This record gives sequence, C-alpha cells and structure tokens, in this order.
Amino acid sequence: MELGIISLTVLAVFIPTFFIVSLTPGMCMTLALTMGMTIGLKRTFWMMAGELLGVGLVATLSVVGVATIMLQYPQVFNVFKYLGGGYLGYLGLQLWQSKGKMALQQDGSHSFDVSPYALALQGFVTAIANPKGWAFFVALLPPFLDVSKAMAPQLAVLIGVILILEFLCLLLYAAGGKTVSHLLQNANNVRIINRIAGTLMMGVGLWLAVG
Repeated sequence: MELGIISLTVLAVFIPTFFIVSLTPGMCMTLALTMGMTIGLKRTFWMMAGELLGVGLVATLSVVGVATIMLQYPQVFNVFKYLGGGYLGYLGLQLWQSKGKMALQQDGSHSFDVSPYALALQGFVTAIANPKGWAFFVALLPPFLDVSKAMAPQLAVLIGVILILEFLCLLLYAAGGKTVSHLLQNANNVRIINRIAGTLMMGVGLWLAVG
C-alpha cells in the first residue's frame, strides 16, 4: 500500500526497527537519564531539543553523502569529541562532588542556574560528535529510500518518524531518571543521587571522547 510519498510496508518495517535502536541505551539516552535525575524532566526538554536537532542534521547529511567524507576523515570529529567529552566529564565530576549548576542541593532542590542554551548545546554536540551515529544512519536510511521517487519527501517522512521515536525514548529515559530521583530523594540520599548522575555523566563524556 502506498501513501504517495512512501510505502506503508516500508514504514511498517522502519518504525519498529528504529524504535528498538533508539530504545537501546546509548550516549543520548544516558544523558537524558542523568539530566532527568538532576535537573528534572521539564529542564531536560532543552537538552532533548538540541539532541533532536543534531539527530535530524546527522540523518540528513548522511543521506546526501556528507557522512561518507566524514567517516573517511575521522579527525573532523576530534574537536567536537574531545571538547564535548571533556565538558561532560567536567560536569560529571562536579556532580560527583555535589557541586555545580546541575547538582541537587542538600535539601533536594535544584539551583537551575544552567542555561537552556547550554543544555541544548550538550544534546546537540552529543548527537553530532558520535561517528557511530553517522555510520548507523549511513547503513540504516538508504535501504528504506526508493530511488524511483523524489528523495526529499521520502527523507522528510523518515526523519520525521525518527525524531518522533527519538523524542519518545528520550522522554522515557528522562522520566525514569526523575522517578529514581524522587524515590531516593531525602537528605541522606542527595549525595548518592549526585554521585550516580555524576558517574553516568562522566561515562557519557568518556564514551563521546574515545568512541
């Protein structure tokens, strides 16, 4: 069955495939979990916005061929990887020490000093600085495109589906982090929450830098 732009059969295969991949724990999902624990679900939406922008950009450029060049010259990623990974590692260390803008205070409150721009930038850099993400889109998207039809409408539909599924998975992880935070949140456990979140954040930073 056809929608005119893309086959329903293609969508029926593409949607569960990408949903399973998105749901698998990765850098962005771990970041969403961590921020859900420390700054709450509402503030984490800013990180999600940046991450979704990055994912959409990576998916688009992968299809138009930029990823082929990028994968052949991985040094292009080094600046993003090392700076982004180092910054996330620094934030993780601050969380571990119960310091910084993202850490829970001793009474369980948040300082909320971290800016929406900084949160969005973290999500964006994490999404675009991962070579494995580029390789994944290069492998995943082309088989679902019909060369006998216009590419732009097909790509728009598939990227729209990708962003919806990615958002749902980010939301699930962030909400899970917020729930864990509520369950543990009392004066004795605030440091534990910060240390768990800090360890996850440092892990994402290391993953980004060396992945």
